[in-house]
Amino acid sequence: MKIKFRECISKQGTLILSGKDAESNEALVGQAEKEEIVLHTAMPGSPFVNIKGKTKRGDIKEAAICCASRSQDWRDNKSDVQIHIFKGKDIYKLKGMKTGTFGVRNFKSIKVKKKEIERFLQGGKKK
Repeated sequence: MKIKFRECISKQGTLILSGKDAESNEALVGQAEKEEIVLHTAMPGSPFVNIKGKTKRGDIKEAAICCASRSQDWRDNKSDVQIHIFKGKDIYKLKGMKTGTFGVRNFKSIKVKKKEIERFLQGGKKK
């Protein structure tokens, strides 16, 4: 069975994939190349998001907003969301970790603001 990911294309033309559930997150992490950028919220309960290929200016921010908008943190709190950014090579899985759950080392953090998420969910329209 082939797993389908959510897809979006950044303004720069870069493909961004995101998981839909634990099984698709597992598959998404499995297909991410070692040097590709992967994102997840600091809190549990979000899709893993993978920027395919070489990142261009603005790709990480767009992927972070996409990740935040589909997270439980956003759903439950409707406020700014903290996102972790890392490379495929920095993801690991220990025996006993649930499907869709991973450990990460060497991550950076950015904050996605509430206004950015709301704009994304409204289709990019500025208020």
